[in-house]
Amino acid sequence: MLLLHEVHRVRGACEDEFEAAFRDRWLPHLAAGDDARLLYYMHLAHGSGRAYTIVTVTAARDGAAWERLARSIQDGPLRAWAHDVDQYRHGVTAKVLVPVPWSPPLVDDLDAVPTEATEHPLTIFMEDTAWPHDGMLDDYLEAAHTQYAPSLVESRHGGRNILDLLAAFQTAYGSGRRSEVVLWQRVVDHARLQRLLETEVAPEFRQPGSWMHDALRVRDDWESRLLRTTAWSPLA
Repeated sequence: MLLLHEVHRVRGACEDEFEAAFRDRWLPHLAAGDDARLLYYMHLAHGSGRAYTIVTVTAARDGAAWERLARSIQDGPLRAWAHDVDQYRHGVTAKVLVPVPWSPPLVDDLDAVPTEATEHPLTIFMEDTAWPHDGMLDDYLEAAHTQYAPSLVESRHGGRNILDLLAAFQTAYGSGRRSEVVLWQRVVDHARLQRLLETEVAPEFRQPGSWMHDALRVRDDWESRLLRTTAWSPLA
């Protein structure tokens, strides 16, 4: 399964029209076939970055399905939709993501993804994007697998976790920066997240043996974004 991750810079006056184009046209069009499904429609949380930034994640069943989707936008039934969406945004950047070998699947069954815009409570995700040091992509992935991911499980068992790591991705070959890893994490404790934002990282979490310390060997360039789903986003 391939994930198309898009970051849209939406025109402020057209925010509602842009959302409607995904909810009322993109979502049902994909639902009519077997190739792809919209998974997430998310806003960059207020106060955490550039205004009117929307992130969408669409899953394609395989490479052939992705090609058919791309061709339908280039010169097929979705070309008019793409033209209309371009009128509502300043621009869009995209990359294709694949799960790293040790990641759980983000979606077990593409056919089970909701295809109607039914409402549900909003969810906040923390999307961490890391750029490992040159030549150390595999080292970073191994460290994330053996140290970072287990630390979240340990925190969950101790009742002090802020995040649940749902999946980890890297850019598909030829689709973007090779040395890039995306950690997809659901925020499960908003109070602890608030304390994280309000306070410095405690010294014990910056000592040798901790992820914040040891990860510097393999990367010191990373970015966190807080993304909030819409009430109708297929996955929450």
